[in-house]
Amino acid sequence: MPSTSASPYDPTRRARLVFTDLDGSLLDHHTYDWSAARPWLARLKAEGVPVIPVTSKTRSEILPLRRELGLEDAPFIAENGALAGLPLAWCHARLDRGPGPDGVAIRTLGVDIGFIRQRLSVWRERLGLGFTTMSEMPLEELVAVTGLAEPEARLARLREGSEPLVWEEGDERLAAFRKGLEGDGLRLVRGGRFWHVTGDCDKGSAVAWLTERFASLRGSRPRTLALGDGPNDIAMLEGVDQAVVIRGCHDLTVAPTQASLYRSVTTGPAGWAEGMEHWWGRDERRVGSAEEGEPPAEPGSFDDGVTA
Repeated sequence: MPSTSASPYDPTRRARLVFTDLDGSLLDHHTYDWSAARPWLARLKAEGVPVIPVTSKTRSEILPLRRELGLEDAPFIAENGALAGLPLAWCHARLDRGPGPDGVAIRTLGVDIGFIRQRLSVWRERLGLGFTTMSEMPLEELVAVTGLAEPEARLARLREGSEPLVWEEGDERLAAFRKGLEGDGLRLVRGGRFWHVTGDCDKGSAVAWLTERFASLRGSRPRTLALGDGPNDIAMLEGVDQAVVIRGCHDLTVAPTQASLYRSVTTGPAGWAEGMEHWWGRDERRVGSAEEGEPPAEPGSFDDGVTA
C-alpha cells in the first residue's frame, strides 16, 4: 500500500499522465468497487497528475463515474477511442467548441453510431450471422450480462460511436465478418463481455491524440503510464512509456509489445494499485528510468487476461 502523502510539487519535474481502463482494472470486474485504488487516486490528485479513463463505456456512463472517482478535472476517452471528453483546461481555443452543460467538450474520433448499426444489419443479413447488439438486448438481459443496475444499464445503451455485441457463432465465422466490416472502414475489437464494433480508431490512437493535445497546450511532452486488463487495451499499453497489464478475470491473452511492462499478481483495483506502486511508488527512480537509459524493472508474472 503506497503512502498517501504527496511529494512536494516540483515545477521542474516532467509532467505525467495516467491512462486507465475501467472495468476489470480500476473497477472490480464483478462488483465495480474501486476502494483498493483510493489511496493512489488521492496521491495522484495531490500531485496534480491527471488520471484519464480510457474505456468502452459511454459518455453517459463516464460522467457520474468521474464525479465518484474525483476525476472531473481530467479528460476521458469513451467507447474504445471513438470520442474524447475535454474539460476546459484541455480545450484548444481555435479547435474546440466550449464545454457543454456537462462541463466537457466532445471531440469525435470515430464514426457515427447510425452508420455502424446500418452496416451491422447489412452484414448480418448478407452472411447469415448470429449476434445480438447491446441496443437490441432487452434491458433485463443486459442487466444480467453486465451486472449493472438498471439505471446504469440504460446509460450503457447510449452509444455515440461504437456498438457492443454478443457473438453467437464459432470463431471460424469471425474472419468473414471482420473482413466485411473492414471494407466499411470499421473495426471489430474483443472486450470481455462483448465484441465492439468501432470506426477506424482504438484506445491507442485516442491516447496518442490526447498526449499530443497535452504537449501542444503545455509545450512539453509528458511521461505516460497506462493500465489495462484486456485485448482492447493492447494498443493503449503499447503507445505509452510504461504499462501495466492487470491480471484479468478471464483466460484471454494480453501480450503488448512493450519493453517497460509490469504484470500484476492481483486483479482489478488491487492490481491497479500494485502496478502504480511498481512504477511510481516509493522508489522514485523508476519514474525516470526510461529517460535515463536504465533497463526497465523486472516484470511480474501471471496468467494473461481481459474485460471491456
